Amino acid sequence: MTTVTLPTATATATAVLPLPGRYAVAPDRSLVELTAWYGPLPTHRRRVTLTGASLTVPDPLDEPESPALRFEFGNLDRLDPAEGTPAPSTVLASDTVELLDGGRKLQLSGDLVLRGVRFPALLRLRIVERADDRLLVVGTARLPYRLLRRATGFRPGRLPRPATRLRLLVAAEFA
Repeated sequence: MTTVTLPTATATATAVLPLPGRYAVAPDRSLVELTAWYGPLPTHRRRVTLTGASLTVPDPLDEPESPALRFEFGNLDRLDPAEGTPAPSTVLASDTVELLDGGRKLQLSGDLVLRGVRFPALLRLRIVERADDRLLVVGTARLPYRLLRRATGFRPGRLPRPATRLRLLVAAEFA
């Protein structure tokens, strides 16, 4: 009797992502929302402008590096939306991209650069739809509010509201 070992199917990041290349998000094809939570209750919620987002999928034959995602938020750091001064852009860039749940979810670990300070962030994205030339994702990043405020001085709104954590919801279509 001969025993044969079959190869196991391992999911790679390039198998669930579009073909190698650089993809961007059209301004009308994204949604970003910032919610401040105090325990189980949301205390403040507002829309955030996604000024730019990019997905870079390297060719596995040319470059052995992992895919990279970058999100730029325009008014995340503005304390008062009525002010006419332009807010500095806030960037969430990934260092590593991991597959979860058999390739149906992506986990991005990277840095949220807010007011020039790097703050570690973990963004979990669910792949809603995938094709060879586009990717539709929805996900959240949960940030501890007190640590973020202590490190950067960030406040989610003008009025003092209690908060223990922030949730950044991102929905984007890369094409």
